[in-house]
Amino acid sequence: MSTKHFDILIIGAGLSGIGTACQVTAEFPNKTIAVLERRARIGGTWDLFRYPGIRSDSDMFTFGYKFRPWHDSTVLADGASIREYIADTAREYGIDQKVHYGVKIIAADWSRTEGRWNVTALHEATGETRTYSCGFLVSCTGYYNYDAGYLPTFPGVDRFQGRCVHPQHWPEDLDYTGKKVVVIGSGATAVTLVPSMADAAGHVTMLQRSPSYIFSVPALDKISQVLGRFLPDKWVYSFARKRNIGIQRGLYLACRRWPGPMRRLLLWQVRRQVGPAFDMSHFTPNYMPWDERLCAVPDGNLFKVLASGAASVVTDHIETFTETGILLKSGRELEADIIVTATGLDIQMLGGMKLSVDGEARELHDQMTYKGVLVESIPNLAWVFGYTNAPWTLKSDIAGAYLCRLFKHMDDSGHSVATPTDVEDSMLDVGMLDQLQSGYVQRAKDTLPRQGSKEPWKVLMHYEKDSKMLLEDPIQDGLLRFEELV
Repeated sequence: MSTKHFDILIIGAGLSGIGTACQVTAEFPNKTIAVLERRARIGGTWDLFRYPGIRSDSDMFTFGYKFRPWHDSTVLADGASIREYIADTAREYGIDQKVHYGVKIIAADWSRTEGRWNVTALHEATGETRTYSCGFLVSCTGYYNYDAGYLPTFPGVDRFQGRCVHPQHWPEDLDYTGKKVVVIGSGATAVTLVPSMADAAGHVTMLQRSPSYIFSVPALDKISQVLGRFLPDKWVYSFARKRNIGIQRGLYLACRRWPGPMRRLLLWQVRRQVGPAFDMSHFTPNYMPWDERLCAVPDGNLFKVLASGAASVVTDHIETFTETGILLKSGRELEADIIVTATGLDIQMLGGMKLSVDGEARELHDQMTYKGVLVESIPNLAWVFGYTNAPWTLKSDIAGAYLCRLFKHMDDSGHSVATPTDVEDSMLDVGMLDQLQSGYVQRAKDTLPRQGSKEPWKVLMHYEKDSKMLLEDPIQDGLLRFEELV
């Protein structure tokens, strides 16, 4: 069994993987690069999810790549458009020719004597085991399990005579025309599904245990549309991107600094759209803004279908599924032909890949993350993880740029190995996302990497500070240990 060797191996052909591969290829055309992708197409999340209305929950001027601007005026783009944007970017940079499809990564072992990663993969279509090796391994696998979403154990679920589906695996043949639909959940997926299904369904009910903060954003960027009549596209894009980064950061900071007034503001904008008679308890969370992620809806589409009566929202707990729907703890029964369990994701690190160094197993939750990109004590491993309080790609873009700086430094200095090393006993028993109270984060507290008491071991989730740390601060900082293979 032959082993294919590459200078850099990138795992995942989604938004982060393709973006990182494009940046590295542009900077180092002579380095050999491959992208290993489990699915049959480029796109990652945006190829996997096919449920009605699937879209970004961040504006595309900041969710798109900085090095390849998004010029459409649609603020929250649909999933198919995002997937095509990623695929077009890959073609433009020649990355589409470097992708190996249908390959699930099983394990990766760093060999100190060889100074390389040995990667074991399974070609799922044939059952064939394939081996790769590389000088530097970059994981761009996202943060959740692609095989299955999170599904709580619902009492009586086997009794239900209708159809029960999870958005992560949406059936192509699902016809909900004229049907009674119950969507369980209150997060980004649920608030996307409800208005998208309401036009065709007989009625859609959003069933939630507790409310989320939901705010309306314009479906189209009318400011950019107007400016586009007079200014070059490059200027319009640059202005929109800077403006939106500022707005997003300002909203987050305002919510953390003045939670009470921001809570009132967010609830006021809901009240303004659902009308004075609507029961606002369905949109009044029991936590403060940004303790969990906010949900965005384009042009208030969720509020419109609720106000029109095409959809409704119920806040209650499930007692049991019945043959014809769901019995709630209040005694009320919701009739349903179709139940959609928009109950979230299961976090999975590194796509389930097992890591080891010289055959000794390493777990991410035992290590700190260095600058949010590298991993403490593990050589030549990058792990691209985007923002949770801002568009994902803002972080993956600058992480890719940092890796280019690191590779150049290593080439110029004759170094072949880089290992983040904690020399000051900085580790805290704090997960990298502990500030978020979202269910998927809390369920995964024991699997996420740790963070430390000071930079660069702290996870900042702050674009301006991260930009300085990754794009300006010296590569050689006394914590990143470099070695040269003899």
